Amino acid sequence: MLFSGKALTVQMLDNGIAELKFDLQGESVNKFNRQTVSEFSQALDAIEAADGVKGVLLTSGKGVFIVGADITEFGGAFSAGAEGVADLMNQNNENINRLEDLPVPTAVAINGYALGGGFEVCLGCDFRLMGEEAKVGLPEVKLGLIPGWGGTVRLPRVVGVDVAAEWIAAGKEQKPAAALEAHAVDAVIPTVKLKDAAIKLLERAINGELDYKAIRELKKSPIPLNDTEALMAFFTTKAFVGQQAGKNYPSPVAAVESIEQGYKLTRDEALKVEQEKFIFCAQTGTAKSLVGLFLADQAIGKVAKGWEKKADKLIERAAVLGAGIMGGGIAYQSAYKGTPIKMKDIDQKGIDLGLNEANKLLSKLVDRKRLTPVKMGEVLNRIEPTLSYDGFNDIDVVVEAVVESPKVKHAVLKEVETKVSEDTVIASNTSTISINQLAEPLSRPENFLGMHFFNPVHKMPLVEVIRGEKTSDTAVARVVAYANKMGKKAIVVRDCPGFLVNRVLFPYFAGFSMLVRDGADFQAVDKVMERWGWPMGPAYLMDVVGIDTGVHAESVMAEGFPERMGKTFTAASDVMYEAGRYGQKNNKGFYNYEQDKKGRPKKVATEESYELLKPHVAERREFEKDEIIERMMVPMATELSRCLEEGIVDSPAEADMALIYGIGFPPFRGGIFAWLDSIGLDEFVKIADKYADLGELYKPTDRMREMAASGKTYYGDK
Repeated sequence: MLFSGKALTVQMLDNGIAELKFDLQGESVNKFNRQTVSEFSQALDAIEAADGVKGVLLTSGKGVFIVGADITEFGGAFSAGAEGVADLMNQNNENINRLEDLPVPTAVAINGYALGGGFEVCLGCDFRLMGEEAKVGLPEVKLGLIPGWGGTVRLPRVVGVDVAAEWIAAGKEQKPAAALEAHAVDAVIPTVKLKDAAIKLLERAINGELDYKAIRELKKSPIPLNDTEALMAFFTTKAFVGQQAGKNYPSPVAAVESIEQGYKLTRDEALKVEQEKFIFCAQTGTAKSLVGLFLADQAIGKVAKGWEKKADKLIERAAVLGAGIMGGGIAYQSAYKGTPIKMKDIDQKGIDLGLNEANKLLSKLVDRKRLTPVKMGEVLNRIEPTLSYDGFNDIDVVVEAVVESPKVKHAVLKEVETKVSEDTVIASNTSTISINQLAEPLSRPENFLGMHFFNPVHKMPLVEVIRGEKTSDTAVARVVAYANKMGKKAIVVRDCPGFLVNRVLFPYFAGFSMLVRDGADFQAVDKVMERWGWPMGPAYLMDVVGIDTGVHAESVMAEGFPERMGKTFTAASDVMYEAGRYGQKNNKGFYNYEQDKKGRPKKVATEESYELLKPHVAERREFEKDEIIERMMVPMATELSRCLEEGIVDSPAEADMALIYGIGFPPFRGGIFAWLDSIGLDEFVKIADKYADLGELYKPTDRMREMAASGKTYYGDK
């Protein structure tokens, strides 16, 4: 053994080959934390000092190769400024250069995920062999960063400028076929034969059959592009990438610029350009927010896994009541992820609608070659349509997804409780109605809770798991485990009208209603909020949600929180509802809708909405952009703070992730609480106080004022 550490080892194999194996103790995956980086340096010291080393093989002792850098180390380093960022990156840059400069050939056996720094170390090797199940990629842009260990330097020299720019700017994982086609790897091998194949390849290089020095020279030299070729390549690429990424995500363009500014340079000179670009990106608010979201996502995942471990049994058989679009979506997701599900409705029309929804979603996967027709048939066979309760006594969980009416839900829930075993968990997919209220007619309220999916079910990651006053931990644990199995992000919240997401969303809509009441153009408000980062403005969002649905939910919220959410005026949504304009569902709302070339609804401005609004709103006037943003966001922020203070949600991270996964809060802002921390609570309180005359929704809580006065932050008080 040449070297033995807690993250990697080096031992001699036959024929003078040294195997450098990554196997980080105490972790399920390999990652480049400071310990791994330090031991990598020591391992290279040992290889350089050893006699008889003729080649070096990089392997992994785990089911994956290396998943990248340890993101938990970014915060401290990034907050230390440019020097802190450089300090974090320099040693491993030196390591990969040393690996690439060894006087013997090098090869890597990529047996699983090699992402970010994990792929960058592979690019430092002369030869790359990839297992059939492996994936490679440079996903740093998803954290607001660019590759920082040579990715923008080596990849374009290996696969060409165009492919490298596309891979890095998109940040996608690449499957073996794509990697082989791009020449990012030299061969794709069955994983069980991967190590042996890599050894044979190295032996050929050692014997002089393969010219590893020529390969290496190409990676260390400028890229042979003439000025005209370069101008065309980079001009069009930067324009396209910039348009796709948008101004709030600067790192994809910075990555392309790093390639552009480094292509005429040697490796070492180009690496300096890359580091400058990396440091720039690391100091942006976008990177801070996206790194924070990555860590928050890990945190909520651990909480969900903690609940899953408490589950006394797995959900092996499920049922959904109410077929429709929502029920069909739930049935599809359950079946697609492997849990058989009964789909019950009171008439065949509902069943047909639910089956059509599932069939449509599966057909799209087949068309995109993400699913075979055989697999599609297997998924559909896991959905059992039924008009009766036959077999419900063997069901582990029932998800109720009937109309949003307490009276109807009471009747259905009371009935289904008599058809299932005493151990069955019953969950309501209600979006606003109190779980405590819905539990009133049940004889086993400890087995009842909310399981709120967001529409469309197959796309929206979030599931709110709502516990009522009498809900047991057992019921919560089983349902969180089921949500995890369905591939969803489960966040446990406590009961109140609207729960967490809708309770916070409707104050946002209230801010919109007051703006329109006071003379704002709803299209102007939409444009401002979309530029601020929302995927769609509030009027457009109402149309997509359904104005009839929104008006009903708004009434539930007003009843639950009359002092803040009760209205003293006719809201724009009320006007549209009374006029029978329900949004996309009947092709007319704030906007009219017609089909685009792909058959999707396309919004079209219409004067009819303005004419309907005229009797109920002030004369139209132009509002400053900042006033629109403030009047929209203050009610949402104050209400979310109340939810945290009341214990509706347990942590700022869970609250922020719920809004990002549930309603598309701009990720580059990091979530409401991260946004509040970034502008400062003292500044937020000043902003909110400007609008005190607009009512209770605009008044910060006492706790917010205390935090503002003492300089505290939401994420600083962990």
